[in-house]
Amino acid sequence: MYRDKTLIPTEALRLCMLGTLAMQPHSYAGLAREVRTFASRIVGPSLDMMGLSIEVLRTEGLVKPLTSDGNTAPDEEILGLTDAGHDELRELMTSNLRSPVDGNSQLVFALKLRFLHLLTNEDIQDQVERIREISETEHARLLDLKKRYGREPGQFDAWLDLELAQVEARLDWLEKVSPTG
Repeated sequence: MYRDKTLIPTEALRLCMLGTLAMQPHSYAGLAREVRTFASRIVGPSLDMMGLSIEVLRTEGLVKPLTSDGNTAPDEEILGLTDAGHDELRELMTSNLRSPVDGNSQLVFALKLRFLHLLTNEDIQDQVERIREISETEHARLLDLKKRYGREPGQFDAWLDLELAQVEARLDWLEKVSPTG
C-alpha cells in the first residue's frame, strides 16, 4: 500500500482476483483471463497491471483448489477463496481511496463498486462515504480550476464543465446508493 493506505497496482489486481473468486470459483486460466479482461477494460493494456501471479495467492494461502482429482492440470483446477482470502478481500475493499484521476485509481474505484455487495452494511456505508468525500474534494478542485482559468481562451473551460458534470452526477448517484441495493 501507499503511505496514505491506498492500493498500489498489484494490490488492485489482488482485489480483482479475490473479489472475482468471492463471487464465483474459477479455474486458474479462467481467473487470469477474467482479471486481465476487467483490468484492461478500465485502464487499457498495461504491464503494471499484469504483474501479479495467481500462484502468489495460492502460496499465501488466500486461494485453494476446490477440485483436485490428481488428473486435473493445475491451470484447470477450480479455485476458491480460503478464510484468509476472505479476510484479505475485506482489508483491500476497506482501504482508502484516491481521486480517480489515474488508471490505477479508476480501477480501484471500479473494483470497489463491483464487489461492494460482498461487504457488511457498515463497511458499504463507510466505502460509499469515502467515495463521496473524494468526489466532493475533486469537485472543489475542479471549481477552483474553473474560477482561476475558466475565462482563458481555448477549450479548457468546456472540458472543466464536462468534468464537473460527471462529478456532480456521481455525487447525485451516491446519494441513492444504499447497503441493501
